[in-house]
Amino acid sequence: MCIALVSTAHPDYSLIIINNRDEYLRRPTAAAEFWPVPNSHILGGRDLARKTQGTWMGITRAGKVAVLTNYRESTSDAAVGQQSRGAIVNSWLTRTKADADATKTYVEEMVASPTARNVGGFSLVCGYVNEPLAIVSNRSSTMDQITWIAEKKGQTKGLSNTVFDDRSWPKILDGERLVGEAVKKHVEEGEGEEELIERLLDVLNTNSLPELKGDATAEDYLPYFRQSIFIPLIGTRDNTGSKYPAAAAEILAPGSTPSVCAEGHSNGVASDPAFVKEAEPGNDVIDQSYLHGPYGTQKQTIILVTTEGRVRYFERTLYDQEAKAVPTGQGDRSFEFKVAR
Repeated sequence: MCIALVSTAHPDYSLIIINNRDEYLRRPTAAAEFWPVPNSHILGGRDLARKTQGTWMGITRAGKVAVLTNYRESTSDAAVGQQSRGAIVNSWLTRTKADADATKTYVEEMVASPTARNVGGFSLVCGYVNEPLAIVSNRSSTMDQITWIAEKKGQTKGLSNTVFDDRSWPKILDGERLVGEAVKKHVEEGEGEEELIERLLDVLNTNSLPELKGDATAEDYLPYFRQSIFIPLIGTRDNTGSKYPAAAAEILAPGSTPSVCAEGHSNGVASDPAFVKEAEPGNDVIDQSYLHGPYGTQKQTIILVTTEGRVRYFERTLYDQEAKAVPTGQGDRSFEFKVAR
């Protein structure tokens, strides 16, 4: 169950975004990098389980940024699979239209798009760094239902695998509080950027899951996922004693049944028009074995942006494709660039 936290609370950074990608650990995923042409302006990881190789989070050299968390509403189950939710992220990052109100225009198109409403539920943060960011759900029917964040200093907002205005998830509330505390301590101690990254990693490593006895599966842990920012390695056996569990079921939340991140990362690379259907079945079929087995927080990402437009992008990989732990630091990737728009 992924989480994203967005903050403008630091006096030296106009924007901070941190993210845990929780996933079935054998699902092949590319480490963060600038993508191949024609999208070499986009920086982010990619899902290699599908040949479309989309993303769940990314930023461009022009300062476009996006991160998506998914949820499945009980009324939209039939729509799941008609289009990849991950394609929505790419549709913003690869978008070629340019105007003075690019974010607002994109969100207006999403709200008006029947295609966007024919996929499983999602919440998307999108916009340009150093500008207000939109949080939009494909269940939004008017612009009045769009939430704008990063409009001023001192804000910290979290979203996970439930609707954005659901404030009942402890991991979201804990995350917002802990980011605020990390920023405050960093400023008080007069620390540098590396120390800030370490403090934010500490937030992402906050584990509040109870320890279930025996060979507890991902399904056993589902009722507890909403509690913990970090998900440790779980699910080495299923309920029958066989190695690796069945794909996790949905987790209940008020008014919705969010799915694990596996479905949210069934990504496609989209271009204009804004919402393009995923490749037809048979052309981009995912190996179902990637949706089983060990599960946990697989990647952690931190984006820092200064008011001058300097971007620091840090990613830590915790497990390789065989679900083996990567020694701390060996899975780290770091990028730095100046926004040019």
